[in-house]
Amino acid sequence: MRLLIVEDEKDLNYALVKALRKVGYACDSAYDGESALDLYFKNDYDLILLDLNLPKLDGLEVLKKIRENDLKVKVIIASARTAVDERVLGLDLGANDYVIKPFDFKELEARIRTALRMSYSSSPTVLVCGDIKLDTNTKNVYVLDRQVNLTSKEFGILEYLLVHKDRLISNYELFTHVWEGAVDDYTYTDTLKYHIHTLKRKLGQFNDVEYIINKRNQGYRLRGNDEEA
Repeated sequence: MRLLIVEDEKDLNYALVKALRKVGYACDSAYDGESALDLYFKNDYDLILLDLNLPKLDGLEVLKKIRENDLKVKVIIASARTAVDERVLGLDLGANDYVIKPFDFKELEARIRTALRMSYSSSPTVLVCGDIKLDTNTKNVYVLDRQVNLTSKEFGILEYLLVHKDRLISNYELFTHVWEGAVDDYTYTDTLKYHIHTLKRKLGQFNDVEYIINKRNQGYRLRGNDEEA
């Protein structure tokens, strides 16, 4: 899942990005309101962590402009503004959650997981497709109830495919939700193919089933429960 961290305190922004990447999220950073909107309109994010006291454009104005364009992306406000009226206003403007600084990272991570699960069609914490189970809390993956060790990118690919298991995911969409930064059209396809290859090998190590189906020039999807291997 790809996140945008909007925080003008650079040390805090860096620390959040480092910690979130460590638990498997792809993250981009913005240090002011204008840059946040610029990145938002250029990229496709699953969740935005938004400070309110931002240079150039206040966080509430950023939120307004995002919600004028998009009701789907999840937004969590992380602010030192503690007044009830401020929190109510942020939620009324379309934030999915409001976290008061200083916050504990484990609590923030839990709130991020909760916000991202709002659109999941599987159980609250475990995503399932056939033999595959992925626990979004523990970050563990199982095939035939046997644990599979994945890299952060492999985990990100599998999680995105599980969340959207009922449709075909294009190479571009999959890449933009798992990797940070701008997409280089000349390299992203090969990078994605390599990680898909290693992920397929790990998922099929117990029974040689190819759990990820590739539709040439269209994209990827997980093999359905009723499809023959």
